[in-house]
Amino acid sequence: MNPSDNLKQILEAALLAAGRPVSLDELQNLFDEMERPEKKALRTVLGELAEEYEGRGIEVVEVASGWRIQVRKECAPWVSRLWEEKPGRYSRALMETLALIAYRQPITRGEIEEIRGVSVSSNIIRTLLEREWVRVVGHRDVPGRPALYGTTREFLDYFGLKSLDDLPALSELKDIDSLDPELELPEPGGSDAAGEGSEPVRPEDGPPTVPVGAPSPARTNDSAPNAAETPSSAQTDGAPETDETP
Repeated sequence: MNPSDNLKQILEAALLAAGRPVSLDELQNLFDEMERPEKKALRTVLGELAEEYEGRGIEVVEVASGWRIQVRKECAPWVSRLWEEKPGRYSRALMETLALIAYRQPITRGEIEEIRGVSVSSNIIRTLLEREWVRVVGHRDVPGRPALYGTTREFLDYFGLKSLDDLPALSELKDIDSLDPELELPEPGGSDAAGEGSEPVRPEDGPPTVPVGAPSPARTNDSAPNAAETPSSAQTDGAPETDETP
């Protein structure tokens, strides 16, 4: 097979086999140095491949970590039935906290509490860190040096975003549920639990639009890393934590 004549087939096969986002650098490394295509050529062919997938049940998209083949969002409800486990459930409090970090980053825990008007549970921050959706990006230069939180590349990949510029405008975000319509969020006042005793799902379990060859978002991984919690000094001593569970 001549790589120059079959570049599209090679890239398609690589994305299908990977089951995860593949960067242009990784795609270039598939080829010997003498036959290695330029990144511009790769982008052109990937764009053509994406057009060819229009109207099908799967699509070729670019996210923060690279390119991938994934199930279209419209087909995800049926495809997810291939796995028996129920999808992870996250509280409205967790999704509101994540939204504030995404739109106001870098932001401290105390600033999140000030905006929401309630204390932020340590469990929520821990879950977001363990899912690798957020990370500590620095510390505010004020007494106590509270941690500053920002989103990660894994956050962008999970929600199918190429960059933060792809986030919907706040004026368009009428309901927090629209952040992730595939997650079964409890009603306000209902149970906030993500499943008693269950571990947070790792980001490689896939976004709501299930990547081909990757696990369904309905699946969980018991080997999630234990990220260290970075508490904010802005937490008021003795203040009740109303958002107890993610």
